[in-house]
Amino acid sequence: MKLTDILPLEKWVELEKQIHNRFGLNTSVFDKDGMRITDYRNWANRLCPVVKSNEKGQSFICAVANQNMIAQAMETRKPVTEECDAGLLKLVVPIFVGDEFLGIAGGCGLLLDDGEVDSFLVSKITEIDEQEIQSLSNDINRITSDKIESLIESIQEQIHSIVSVSGFEKQIQ
Repeated sequence: MKLTDILPLEKWVELEKQIHNRFGLNTSVFDKDGMRITDYRNWANRLCPVVKSNEKGQSFICAVANQNMIAQAMETRKPVTEECDAGLLKLVVPIFVGDEFLGIAGGCGLLLDDGEVDSFLVSKITEIDEQEIQSLSNDINRITSDKIESLIESIQEQIHSIVSVSGFEKQIQ
């Protein structure tokens, strides 16, 4: 079973847009293999599009965090919240139909209240000047732990609704 078996692609795009508009994250839905299922792009900040357009940034910052978090979400059947190597929030909510893991919905690109961008590491990985990384990072929005919980609950409710309306039994905890 695939994510598009329970919801058409354009409805997954609507979900991504809703999450972005409400919480300001770079939002995306990934299948169980870690592949984005839509081509919708949105940005929470000015740094992320630069990192993602850099081959090393995409491969060694974004993709690594995503693969690790998909594996955790599949194994624990619970939402996962972490910082990527750049120091930005990344969170995912698993999508299950019964016992079958289909993928994740989530987002990234904000700073935790006490977080900071690791401009040195981002610069080393991407070979982009550290001062440019700092400049691109100086206006990244922050998110509180309460807002993160609200975000997770919102995504879980939307996933539950999608799976329920589609006639499938869900198992998100």
